[in-house]
Order: sequence, then C-alpha cells, then structure tokens
Amino acid sequence: MPDFPRHIQPLIEEVLGEFRILYLTGPRQAGKTTLALSVADQLGMDYVTLDDQNILASAENDPQAFVRSFEGSRVVLDEFQYAPALVPAIKAVSDSLPSSVKGKFLLTGSADIFRSTRTQEALPGHMARVELYPLSVSEILKTTNAVNIIDLLLSDQLDRSVTSSINSRQLADTVVAGGYPEIQSKSQRAKRIWYNSYVEGRLFKDFESLHAARGDYHSKVQALSSRLAGLCGTLLKYSSVGNDLDLDDKVVKTYVEILELMFIIKRLPAYVRNQSKRLTTRMPKLHFIDTGLACHLLGIHDGENLVRTQFYGGMLENFVFMELMKQTTWAEKDVAIYHYRDKRKNEVDLVLEEADGVVTGIEVKSASSIGERDFRGLLKLAEAVPRQFRQGIVFYGGDRMLPFDRNGFRMKAVPIGLMVQYGNLH
Repeated sequence: MPDFPRHIQPLIEEVLGEFRILYLTGPRQAGKTTLALSVADQLGMDYVTLDDQNILASAENDPQAFVRSFEGSRVVLDEFQYAPALVPAIKAVSDSLPSSVKGKFLLTGSADIFRSTRTQEALPGHMARVELYPLSVSEILKTTNAVNIIDLLLSDQLDRSVTSSINSRQLADTVVAGGYPEIQSKSQRAKRIWYNSYVEGRLFKDFESLHAARGDYHSKVQALSSRLAGLCGTLLKYSSVGNDLDLDDKVVKTYVEILELMFIIKRLPAYVRNQSKRLTTRMPKLHFIDTGLACHLLGIHDGENLVRTQFYGGMLENFVFMELMKQTTWAEKDVAIYHYRDKRKNEVDLVLEEADGVVTGIEVKSASSIGERDFRGLLKLAEAVPRQFRQGIVFYGGDRMLPFDRNGFRMKAVPIGLMVQYGNLH
C-alpha cells in the first residue's frame, strides 16, 4: 500500500498522552492499521490484531487473562470490534491504573461498537474516541503541510485572489476516485474488482457481526446500499426508500443504522436553534463516507460518466461534505456540521457551527455561473440566526472568488476547485 501522510497522526499521539484509552474508529480500508502501526512504532507500543483467529479465540476464552497479559506495556488492539467481550476486562485494568498512566490501550475498529446496542457496557470516562476517514485530497497529493480547509474558510482570509483552474471533468474524476488508500494507484478494472471484493467480503461480514439478520439479508443490503447511493445529498425518508425496495420502513431504518455504524453512510442532522431538538425535529440528510464507493454502487466508474448523470449534483455535495468532515478531525477550530431546512423548505446544504455557536452556511453548485438567487437559502439562514451568522459561501464551478453581500450579511462565491487545490496551499 502506498505511504500517505495522515494529518491526524499528531493528534492521535497527543491524545494518547492525555487519555488511558483511545478508540480509533472508521471504515474498513481507510488506513487504520497502517496508522496504528506507525503510532505504535513512534511510541513504542506492542501491536496485536484480533483479526487473527488464534488471538481472537484466546481473547474470547479468557478476556481478563488476555488483557492482563499486557501488564507493564502499552498495546494496540487492532480490529477490536471482533471482541466486544474485552470491554469489561479493559475497563477493570484501566480503573486500576495510577492516574499518571496514559496511553495504555490504542483500540482500532471498523464498526462504532461503542454506539451499538450489542455493547452493553461503555468504557470509562478516560477513553477518547477519534474517527479516521479515507484519504483527504491533500493526503492523496501527499502534502505534508497543507492548509486545513475548515480553518481557511473560518479565518476570514479568503479574498478575491482565490482562483481555480479545475474543470468539471477533473472535479468529477476526483469525486469518482474516492479516498481509500489501496485503490489510488490501481487501474479502472482493478478498482472495480477491489470495490466488488469490499462489498462482498467486508460489508456483508461486518453487517452480520452487528446484526442477527435472518433470511436473505444479503440481497436486501445490496439493494438498499445501491438505492442509498443514488440518494446522496438528499433528505432521508425511510418510508420512501422502503416503498421503492418493498421493505418495511422499520427494517430500512434498522439497516441504515447498521450501515452507519459500519461507516458506509453518514446521516447529517438538521441545524435548529434549539440544540436539544437537533436530532429529532428534522429529517437527516444522507451522505456516503466515500464517494468512490457510492459511484461504484451506481455503476459509475469515471468522471465523464458522472457529469452526465442525474447524480452529479448530489455526489458533488457529498464530496464537499466529506472533505470538510475529514478536515474537522485535525482542524484547530472545533466545528460541527449540519444541514438547514426551514418550514418553507428553504435549504442550505451544509452549516458549520463553531463551539461558540457562530455559523457559516455552505451551498454547493456545479454550475459555472452564479447569481443572487443562489444565495436565497443562505439569506434565510442568516435572517433566522442573524447574531450567530458569520458568512455564507456558495461553492460553484467558476474560476474566481466573488463577493455577494446581501442585506448586511457577508456572502461570497468560491470556486469549488478550491476543494481539490487547497492541498497545495501553504
């Protein structure tokens, strides 16, 4: 596998110096093992993978003895989702450690088991959790000192000198390529084989481990995954999806929740002013963790084909969302991401909310032309939260940044090519 710099590694090492346990989670093949090995080498930690059936059998046979065998050393336990029975044993060891001991366990897993109902007992409060996503653009470019796009957007340093020479085909190729490290240098045919193997050998395997499925769930998961890929960037209506696939909407919701635990998809909650109602009062938007996988499920294998399909706008929005999500993991700014939709159906694709409640609205347009109408949703957001509103940004297919201030609110059109080219900014 090619060696790509991971901008999150310094954060991993920092967190291990502050917490006894770190759970590094994210999708399969995102590079967790490679990163964990690098961290283990850097910090002098032992490495054990629970993907080894003999080691897994030992861990399941006597969890307490297995965990105690690492007394006096710090250890990486890779593929931890296979052995949730180790949680109480790790908790017991962690509770018994002196407060000065940090970085005892680095756990990695491709399923978010600490949010799963199958894991009945959470680890203590001295555990940190970090998500690792597939490669960002700057990591694919192997840029070691790239500007963080979140920090750049919120720094108020974007000015009219920002330009982009990326055309729609180049942008679409980036969307289709996705971010899984292993496929970056493969041919088109090899990529298709890899994705097929990923779906058959990994998606189904992890799904079965997280859900006691009965009957022909393989075909249901396959059909659902393909249908969801076509809904990237849209509101997720379980009943509508169920009707399309002749599935009960409760089954659809259960399967969607499992696919999210597996980091195949991500549901984006709505932004509302009342924080306690964010996850319950509005429908979430649907996105895939990797646009390359989503395109594969739709039978789209190059940018030229993607641009000609009805899915291009949604995939482009998905790409921008995930690029921003990847950047949140190592940004200086503490940011949460939502979408916005009011009762009159005015919408904003993405809302970045800073820790102090200040928000930046982001719209994603594939068109190369831009006008005032493209800022209508952003203006409605600004009017809804005028004191919290920092700025509105429309990413568009043009080549230069343009001001579009409205009613005293800061608005700007920014070349969407910046999402590809920022990796070369320093």
